[in-house]
Amino acid sequence: MITVKTKVDLSTTRRRKRIVCDDVEMPGRLPRITRLMALAIRFDELLRTGQVRDLYHLATIGNVSQARISQILSLVLLAPDIQESLLFLPRITKGKPEITEKVLRPLVVQEDWDEQRKAWIRMGFGKWTHRE
Repeated sequence: MITVKTKVDLSTTRRRKRIVCDDVEMPGRLPRITRLMALAIRFDELLRTGQVRDLYHLATIGNVSQARISQILSLVLLAPDIQESLLFLPRITKGKPEITEKVLRPLVVQEDWDEQRKAWIRMGFGKWTHRE
């Protein structure tokens, strides 16, 4: 049996500083799905470049289950325009967000991007389609 030891620095702090742009505080917070979408893109990049071996390695580093890593990574299967919409959702100033990762699971299992887009609109999220 071979044992491999790797040191990984997972320094975290519980207190987070507020993000400030041009010395003016940004109102609200980013929706959780926006942060998860960005994380999914990063995880995909780490896997493709070989910086992490597999989902188990990612799960170990992130201190979550492989199933949760898989759920987050599944967001990269969404159509590119839906991913972009998730990344550019408006900030939340009060209440709960309408779009959650759990709500998007039925979209992710559809392989056809056109079907994903139709379902996105049927779910009432078409208003958040990002357009320049």
